[in-house]
Amino acid sequence: MNRYMLSLDQGTTSSRAIVFDHAGHIAGMAQKEFAQIYPQSGWVEHDAHEIWQAQSAVALEVLQTLHLSAQDIAGIGITNQRETTVLWDKQTGKALYNAIVWQDRRTATLCESLSEQGYDALINQKTGLRLDPYFSATKLKWLLDNVAGARELATLNRLAFGTIDTWLVWNLTAKNSGGALHITDVSNAARTMLFNIRTHQWDEELLRLFDIPASVLPEVRASSEVYGHTTEIFDAPIAIAGIAGDQQAALFGQTCWQAGMVKNTYGTGCFMLMNTGGFAAPSTHNLLTTIAWQIGDEICYALEGSIFIGGAVVQWLRDELRIIEHSHEIEPLAASVADSGGVIFVPAFAGLGAPHWNPNARGAIFGLSRGSSKAHLARAALDALAYQTADVLRAMSADARMNIATLRVDGGATANNLLMRIQADVLGVEVVRPKITETTALGAAYLAGLAVGYWRDRNAIAQLWQVDQTFHRTRTAEAWAHEAAQWQRAIRACLTWANE
Repeated sequence: MNRYMLSLDQGTTSSRAIVFDHAGHIAGMAQKEFAQIYPQSGWVEHDAHEIWQAQSAVALEVLQTLHLSAQDIAGIGITNQRETTVLWDKQTGKALYNAIVWQDRRTATLCESLSEQGYDALINQKTGLRLDPYFSATKLKWLLDNVAGARELATLNRLAFGTIDTWLVWNLTAKNSGGALHITDVSNAARTMLFNIRTHQWDEELLRLFDIPASVLPEVRASSEVYGHTTEIFDAPIAIAGIAGDQQAALFGQTCWQAGMVKNTYGTGCFMLMNTGGFAAPSTHNLLTTIAWQIGDEICYALEGSIFIGGAVVQWLRDELRIIEHSHEIEPLAASVADSGGVIFVPAFAGLGAPHWNPNARGAIFGLSRGSSKAHLARAALDALAYQTADVLRAMSADARMNIATLRVDGGATANNLLMRIQADVLGVEVVRPKITETTALGAAYLAGLAVGYWRDRNAIAQLWQVDQTFHRTRTAEAWAHEAAQWQRAIRACLTWANE
């Protein structure tokens, strides 16, 4: 048996490659940041070719560091920032424009127009999603309408659309005798606002609505199967055997396999998912209904609450305000004060996601006084992550009609013990951090490993999950009542600003 699994974890700010062993432990990791491009206010782009270069570089780096060859890798799992949209020429392999990132809000006006025409219910019923610039459909329409020659290439069957997983697989298999693989999995397809989550097909009515030719779309596959083998970068072919959007991969990596289990990932954004089993549960509290994964013929669904700005707020404090030099400095700085000193920070840099869904909202800081310090602002930033999560959890609990007692957490920000303690206090539930918090990459490895037989079955995987620390509430709800009320007041002020 090959000794390791390789996960390609293509995030919003960096490319990572992580090698896992049979016990689910990290054998090695390589990471490389790439540029964030902001052409206009509310616009966010990536260079798709830089993403490929970064991802291929870290994949080779981690193998070289561990002195491994392709023969030592049983399979590759891919997980990715989800809604980010790439359009490229099939003949040249060149992207026609920068990738438009999930955070991008340039199509807000189009979404508002479609909403005024009454398409909200249709889109929600078919896709489980909100009519919002967050998703891929309006980004793809914008590219087709605004990039010179795009629609002409589409008529020649030379144009390919994909989310980042599709782009990576295409480049990993570029020299296949039958041509590069143009595929995605159900979890990523479900985030495009073009895929019917009930029929499990690209929806013809939605394609007509957004004026998108079906020829540009990838083939939709299961989340765990051998799609093909690499022809690029490695010294021998490796099976590409698992694909899942980053949040669905984290749900799988947290072994949240029973209906009602919930995880929250603290990455660039924060994303809470609840497994709803084989039932595509509709939301009446502004959450999303989405596909979690498909293994064999079994499709699992989830409820999701999306918070657009999570850990990115710490990057903003580091890069723009420069109150810290390194992200890890946020915890001791925030811990140096007892509370935020009345400062409330709403980091709505890319609009407000669940449960508010206002693309025009923007960030705001309230309650500043002459005595407000950078420590108070740091503490307010951590409070904001916790309060945004609490808003989503309440909505999810209401949709599921059940009290959620335990929240499994993962992502880089969970290393911040102060944040986890604040989170447990604000939520009033048990917050459980696993020993391995790289659960997004781990979930992709698990999905791929199941497909190639690296792990026998899910029962074998479930035995690998271990608790690092459990955080319990230390303050009563009454003690947090004033802060919670101030948070809601700040949210209302941001929404008022956005709507005027």
